Amino acid sequence: METGVPHWWADAKEFLSKDKIMSQIIPKYPNESLVGRGDIFYTFVRSIIGQQISVIAADAIWERLVNKVVEITPQRILQFSQEEIASCGLTRPKASYILGVAERSEEFLNQDWNSLTDVELHNHLVKFRGIGPWTAEMMMIFTFMRKDIFSPGDVGLLNAVRKLVPGLEDRDEITEFAKRWSPYRTAASWYLWRTLDPVPVEY
Repeated sequence: METGVPHWWADAKEFLSKDKIMSQIIPKYPNESLVGRGDIFYTFVRSIIGQQISVIAADAIWERLVNKVVEITPQRILQFSQEEIASCGLTRPKASYILGVAERSEEFLNQDWNSLTDVELHNHLVKFRGIGPWTAEMMMIFTFMRKDIFSPGDVGLLNAVRKLVPGLEDRDEITEFAKRWSPYRTAASWYLWRTLDPVPVEY
């Protein structure tokens, strides 16, 4: 599992710098990049917490959960009940999803990730209860460091494009427009998020 700056980041910057839109954003963050943590379960839990709520709310819930369980590992999570996990501010379904994946952690974690295509990886992740397309895409970006991921279900990304490209509103149109940044849509997504928030997005 790759950690730190993705090995393809410099190539992505060079490629995207030729794009009219990205060339206006990239110079503002010369020494910053996506950074991989290399911890699949950690990113899964953080992504579940972040589903359909604001970044501020998600950060507050995350902090309470870390204070309660100390370590974000399947073994540690399983020492707590659904009610105890939910008491950190999660809905009961979200607490259930986290516990469910913790119980199936061997099946969830023990894969030959590098042998899977993006589609195969996505399909593996969404087999688990609570992981929909958006959560799978966040994991593919922030843990698996797949270089060509754009999440059409991410409100922040859609809003960033709408802000930069007047007239683009429809999600399908934006998804089609984002193909201009392939094969480095992951890096493009990171830069788009930065236009909305001075603090880098993390999962």
